[in-house]
Amino acid sequence: MSTLTAWKFAGPDAAAGVESTLLALQKQGLIQIHDAAVVSWPEDRKQPRTKQLNNLTAAGALSGTFWGMLFGLIFFVPLLGAALGAIGGAIGGSLSDVGIDDEFIDSVREEVKPGTSALFLLTSDAVVDRVHDAFPTGSAQLIRSNLSTADEAKLREVFAA
Repeated sequence: MSTLTAWKFAGPDAAAGVESTLLALQKQGLIQIHDAAVVSWPEDRKQPRTKQLNNLTAAGALSGTFWGMLFGLIFFVPLLGAALGAIGGAIGGSLSDVGIDDEFIDSVREEVKPGTSALFLLTSDAVVDRVHDAFPTGSAQLIRSNLSTADEAKLREVFAA
């Protein structure tokens, strides 16, 4: 089973700063990273910046389309208003079909605000306590949604390149 996690960090650049930590944890066998992306939201910006972390990903990583749709739904659709509400509903429905539900999306939307950043990981075999302890003290808050093996297969099928 894979796990999609979002780790919120207190500063706008803090999430990007843990990439080397994650590489070390992966080498120690404490986490297997299938895909990763970072959201950075400086105080002075209306919208966050997003970046897929290709250095961390395994073969068969999801496409940028997946991250674009997920981040669009979380951060941009609410800003676009009712005109795009139906599109957001359709995207949200597609993601909930693969195990990413409204509760996960709403939690991330509520927590990740200007002045923060977030690390999104699609992983398996994570020793979550050890991963959390490896991040700078007090800097990471975990938001989590599990994906079944079937959900992960559907996700890969939907977003196949």
